[in-house]
Amino acid sequence: MAATPAQRVAVLSLHTSPLAQPGVGDGGGMNVYVRELTSSLARLGVDCTTYTRAWKTGLPDVVEIEPGHRLVHVRAGDVDLPKEKLVEVIPEFTDTVSHLLRTRTPADVIHANYWLSGMSGHLLKHDLNLPLVTTFHTLARVKTLHGDTESAEREKIESSIIGCSDAIFVSCEQERQQFRELYGTSPGTVEVITPGVERAYFSPGSRAGARSALGLGAHPVLLFVGRIQPLKGLDVAIETLAALPHEDALLLVVGGASGVDGNREYARIVALAERLGVANRVKFVEPQPHHLLSTYYRAADVVLVPSRSESFGLVALEASACGTPVVATAVGGLLSLIDDGVNGFLVPERDATLFARRVMQVLNDPHLANRLSAQAVARSRRYSWQQAAMRMRRVVAEFAARDLVSCN
Repeated sequence: MAATPAQRVAVLSLHTSPLAQPGVGDGGGMNVYVRELTSSLARLGVDCTTYTRAWKTGLPDVVEIEPGHRLVHVRAGDVDLPKEKLVEVIPEFTDTVSHLLRTRTPADVIHANYWLSGMSGHLLKHDLNLPLVTTFHTLARVKTLHGDTESAEREKIESSIIGCSDAIFVSCEQERQQFRELYGTSPGTVEVITPGVERAYFSPGSRAGARSALGLGAHPVLLFVGRIQPLKGLDVAIETLAALPHEDALLLVVGGASGVDGNREYARIVALAERLGVANRVKFVEPQPHHLLSTYYRAADVVLVPSRSESFGLVALEASACGTPVVATAVGGLLSLIDDGVNGFLVPERDATLFARRVMQVLNDPHLANRLSAQAVARSRRYSWQQAAMRMRRVVAEFAARDLVSCN
């Protein structure tokens, strides 16, 4: 199916490569989003080039992800530059991408992911007179609202990007409503592009088989998947385990320390587990290749998503697609993924006692667990990367018929 009139998209993912393993460093749901949405767009006939900063030595200049979607490693700053220093290399990154867009791979649209890429996209829009689409994934004001304070510099930069974006992509209607409440009316459109799930990997399977593969027994298993950082709320998962009367319950934690506070948060979590007397029932697992996470989802009785904020919640969607009930904080995109008591449970506060109460309902009532599982699988079928790509293609095609947004 040919894409008209916009057929070439330059995707910016400056601070993390879509090929990097989620759960390592800054890799997470955004990596999956960029890789899957862009590849699905390529399958619709749109030529896509993703630009990311070279993050280690020896990387090839270009990686062909699949026909119509290539990834370019841009040399900008030291390979091991910490995330908080990346703003300093944005001009170098932008100059290289601008040169490539002028001389090798022209584009009709720029799609920037995260505020650092948005900064680069803002500069490229003015340099090349191209429409700018921005997906922030997280926003400073949203994080501050939930207790994760960001710098005034980031908030100022995000506001300038919003003022110049021709379209802003959000993951669900709840995120669009929150965006408007916190930022008002933007000069460009705010479009809902709902992420998907790859059912070839994430689908129901044998719990006994999954547990056998992971060396687990018949005891209750709780699962937390995500980077170890304050935002993701692993402390709530630890406290939930400690509050359960099931003294043989195990908590699997799949993911690694992330961000400037990652190692400190890991140490705090370990100390918390020891203080609560559950350290021997918390098993830390190194970040896994994305497609292998399905084995962990299938092995679990319950997946916990106790995030402070969540623009969408891919972990909750992937767990649901595998038929595992989710107990999550009632925030952000999780509100659109989970109907409380229907296909999982939403907890109105990050209260471990409330989390434990819901987990016990699932563990103690097999009929309820089966019903939640069936409804979770049914709900997950609403989400596909192909539909997301088709929606994006329609949005960017409209740019040819209207004037670009001018900076405020």
